[in-house]
Amino acid sequence: MASCTHKIYHVHGFDSRQHLERYFSDKPDMVFRDDTLIFPIENLAKTFSLGHIRGDILIDFSSGSVIHHLYAACEFFKHIIVLKASDQCIMELKRWLDSRTGAFNWEHAAKLHADVEKKSDQLQEKEGKVRSAAQHVVKCDLNKENMTHPIVLPPADCIISVCFLDFTCKDQDDYIRYLSKISELLKPGGHLILFGCLDMSYYVIGKDKFHAFTYDEEFARKALVGAGFVIDDCKVKKRTAVSDRTDYKAVIFIAAHKEK
Repeated sequence: MASCTHKIYHVHGFDSRQHLERYFSDKPDMVFRDDTLIFPIENLAKTFSLGHIRGDILIDFSSGSVIHHLYAACEFFKHIIVLKASDQCIMELKRWLDSRTGAFNWEHAAKLHADVEKKSDQLQEKEGKVRSAAQHVVKCDLNKENMTHPIVLPPADCIISVCFLDFTCKDQDDYIRYLSKISELLKPGGHLILFGCLDMSYYVIGKDKFHAFTYDEEFARKALVGAGFVIDDCKVKKRTAVSDRTDYKAVIFIAAHKEK
């Protein structure tokens, strides 16, 4: 199937629950655990433990309805504003935030965070902190001048993005343009944390194959520097999962700050 026939995340939408079950659950057949859960959780815990990334407002741009990366962030920010591109992802996320029956169970991710931070006795407290901080969930459209129109977002101290650019960008021009729009939401000196999948062209949700923007570490670095960021840390982990549900070759973590 040619990439031009793949569905587009923010245009066609996908089943947000299947996305979570296939790529972020604790089911025995979920083969992506090392790459989608352990890799980001360990890098976030290490990065935030340094103590220089903190503040009042964190904005989260992430694909689907994932929240596992926010377990680390909730310790360092008073307010988390979550931006989503689809109504279904918003509904899925709010189901968990409101502790509704049938919400996706993220306890395995909370436990991973607690174990990494050596705070296993604070498991329930972790979930409560995320729910308390992430009270603002807003729909966004990166093609609009104000992506959250009519809401005007306050400048953020930090932005985290998990695969959002990977799923929404068609090409390099899109990536550079969207990165610049994201940068506009940051305070001077503010921090950007990116997780992505390198050399990926597709991922499968249910019976549908979705487009992914294909890029490598060199492009990601150049794009960030071109958008006015200084890269503080970059880690790349080669893929360990054996599956034809997606074809990424490695996962990448980048922590950077916006030049003042």
